[in-house]
Amino acid sequence: MVKIPENYTPSLGLYETQKAIGLIKNVFLVKICAALHLKRVTAPLFVDPSTGLNDDLNGVERPVEFDIPAVGGNAQVVHSLAKWKRLALHDYGFYVGNGLVADMNAIRRDEELDNLHSIYVDQWHCEKVIDRDTRNMAYLEDTVRRIVSAICGTLDELKWQFSGLSTELCRDVYFITAQELEDRYPDLTPKQRENVIVREHRTVFIEQIGGVLKSGKPHDGRAPDYDDWSMNGDLLFWHEPLGMALEISSMGIRVDENSLAAQLKIAGCEARAELPFHKMLLNGELPLTIGGGIGQSRLCMLLLGKVHIGEVQASLWNEETRRVCAEKGVILL
Repeated sequence: MVKIPENYTPSLGLYETQKAIGLIKNVFLVKICAALHLKRVTAPLFVDPSTGLNDDLNGVERPVEFDIPAVGGNAQVVHSLAKWKRLALHDYGFYVGNGLVADMNAIRRDEELDNLHSIYVDQWHCEKVIDRDTRNMAYLEDTVRRIVSAICGTLDELKWQFSGLSTELCRDVYFITAQELEDRYPDLTPKQRENVIVREHRTVFIEQIGGVLKSGKPHDGRAPDYDDWSMNGDLLFWHEPLGMALEISSMGIRVDENSLAAQLKIAGCEARAELPFHKMLLNGELPLTIGGGIGQSRLCMLLLGKVHIGEVQASLWNEETRRVCAEKGVILL
């Protein structure tokens, strides 16, 4: 459901918005590469479904699949590059302390449309090789702080060129586990908990997402075969125009052979162990990594103070969305 706040007026007009989007994407790419020691690589739009490389998200979303007569098989448009990146680090020979970043474009046709969600997904997908000594929460939290610094640094440059912007971000990250958050607000839903904690602390990283909490439910869904549920999380900022928490990144230390086997069992997905990617991982053939996705359109929404993701990306919308936005003077690209 789409809701446009009363008296919302964009800080930038249509042409300035397009210029600002280009600036954000260029500046942030430079800053994130410097902060995390990343090299940009070319990413696929689709993958072979038999490899096990596509992300199944919460396990119910249908990938867009089509046949390719020239290769005698099918292809799936990616949901994300979570597993592809790790294989690429192996194939490209990246070494510990260095990684890659890819400009990912995906289609999630079963996404429910609202202010933050579209069937078109554009993200910076980052992945970095680590070793056993850095496969821990301290390293994850340091990486989160570096990402926040890159985001805030991008905002500084943006406001220097577009003085009309009033966006303010908090550079200090508040870390809390999903279980601690549930213990603190047991009567609230996960999204309500996020809004309460992010309203208070402005920039928050909620850790350990995917496993079942004391309530018997997970904070949010996570596929069992990329993040280690004990060392992952979501990065959220307070979005003042919408008065809510805005998730910018889902990331974490990736599964090793032990956590993969355990999480596949918990999720009832043991059959995946026979897929090529999963076999390599279980055999210890893939590097240990940390990684995640950073939403490009979400980042533009946050920094530009926009209230609908359609203000910063071109996609398809239902009649209700178009009607509400038109009535409120919100221009969809």
